[in-house]
Amino acid sequence: MTPLLVVLGAAVGAPLRLLATRLAARGGRDPARGTLVVNVAGSALLGLLLGLTGVPPAVLALVGTGFCGTLTTFSTLGADVVRLRAERSLGRSLAYVLATLVLGLGAAAVAFAGARAL
Repeated sequence: MTPLLVVLGAAVGAPLRLLATRLAARGGRDPARGTLVVNVAGSALLGLLLGLTGVPPAVLALVGTGFCGTLTTFSTLGADVVRLRAERSLGRSLAYVLATLVLGLGAAAVAFAGARAL
């Protein structure tokens, strides 16, 4: 049952990530903005789930592993960094990595702490 829940969550998370990236790229803008947004949002949601007590394992599989696992993506982050480095400067690509790490970890930590305070 657990693998099916992961697949169901992934079936929603992956297309949502693709949609966010495409929306961010409209008008010639940088698609990395979409990746940053979904990585931070997914990190916050996962932090919230992990901070709550009594979340059933099925919900963690569906939402945490399936949905958040495909919504957030390290491979797209890596591809964005390589593309940014090729198109622009080293500083821009490093700033993107740093922003993703700080905002993603910060969002997860704040959501986790907020859930624990409930």
